[in-house]
Amino acid sequence: MLGPSASVCAMDKRGHVMNAALLAIGLGYIVEPSGTMKTFETIAAVFVPLVLGALFPDVDTHFGKHRKTLHNLFVLGIVAAYPVFFDNLQWVWLGVVTHYVLDALGTTRGLALFYPLWDEEFGAPVGVPVSSKYADAMMLAVTGFELTLAALIVYVLPEYLPAGTTMPTLAAAVPF
Repeated sequence: MLGPSASVCAMDKRGHVMNAALLAIGLGYIVEPSGTMKTFETIAAVFVPLVLGALFPDVDTHFGKHRKTLHNLFVLGIVAAYPVFFDNLQWVWLGVVTHYVLDALGTTRGLALFYPLWDEEFGAPVGVPVSSKYADAMMLAVTGFELTLAALIVYVLPEYLPAGTTMPTLAAAVPF
């Protein structure tokens, strides 16, 4: 329960950090379900990048237009390109994606995915206002959805890929 001076909003920075932290733990167990040191190494490898990526889009609360300037596919493309072109910021892009998913599914406002070309904000009709007493529950529901999607990608999708096709693994990113 939040104290009287704390924000009720789960889709604020606190909510995005909690979403990213829970996703890091969940992804660790999805990729390495053994519960061994390898599981915890996987969690450690993605924890900080996910949290940093989850916080990055809200930098636009201090400049530009919130839910537009850094909440769009153009910005996601730039962040996703860093590991490819500069060999750094691995998994930060995933934190940005989870931020977008939480804003789009968890809130009534949505986000402007095609900004600056188009100002319209897109969201799902299932979200709650960010000041709602149900914001924490919505954040947990969206996190559960994201983890279910991750498990489907890891365990179900590979059997539908063409023979000889391999998917990159999260475990391969662990430097230990």
